[in-house]
Amino acid sequence: MAALFLKRLTLQTVKSENSCVRCFGKHIVQQTAPAQSSPIASAPRLSFLIHAEAFSTTEDTQNEGKKRKKSQTAFSNVGRKISQRIIHLFDEKGNDMGNMHRADVIRLMDERDLRLVQRNASTEPAEYQLMTGLQILQERQRLREMKKASPKTGPTPTKELTFSSNIGQHDLDTKTKQIQQWIKKERQVQITIKKGKNVDASENKVEEIFHQILQTMPGIATFLSRPQAVQGGKALMCVLRPLSKNEEKACGETQKTQKRDTLNQDHGNDKESNVLHQ
Repeated sequence: MAALFLKRLTLQTVKSENSCVRCFGKHIVQQTAPAQSSPIASAPRLSFLIHAEAFSTTEDTQNEGKKRKKSQTAFSNVGRKISQRIIHLFDEKGNDMGNMHRADVIRLMDERDLRLVQRNASTEPAEYQLMTGLQILQERQRLREMKKASPKTGPTPTKELTFSSNIGQHDLDTKTKQIQQWIKKERQVQITIKKGKNVDASENKVEEIFHQILQTMPGIATFLSRPQAVQGGKALMCVLRPLSKNEEKACGETQKTQKRDTLNQDHGNDKESNVLHQ
């Protein structure tokens, strides 16, 4: 009996221990489950960031490629690198040769010792022309001259110059020459003249300096803004600008008219003096 009782007691103890172990293990799993799930949840976000970074890098590379293409000379020799299989060809004299396979175009280039230049890439097929090296050079020069002659857009650059009203004549002449150079380069010039500390300079005297500078550039410059007080009345400022082409033309005609009137007046005075002497 005693042995049987001890055997039952041992079995109950083992069952209770196994039950406690299962409960404790379940509790541990429940506590650790959120911590383990966080790396899994963050994985999609990480892959998304990597994908976005890779996409932006590819886009930047494409943009850099476009910039390099734009920076290349617009009128240059294509050589044998013809991307299209069929192109529309013109010869070195401008005659239309129609559509032609790129292999035939390369053969013509070798036979005539000519270069190939793209004329229009927006057409279908694209237009190309055979040209000599001298023709390409002449066309580039023509395009550069057209670019220089075309009106420039954007604000006119402004130069600034500041000096005192008690400036010496030699220094004033030097600064006037500098202003003339800027005006000839199509620059606006902002001039600020400060009233001298030891000199009682009135606004009229300072304005005379502005007009003195402007009078050295007849038919070249004029006031963009007339002299006005700045810095609490301690200085005067004006802005000079170059004349436009129409203004230069009108100014030149006015000067010619004034000279002609002056000569006619002098000639009339000479006649009157001769009559009086007679």
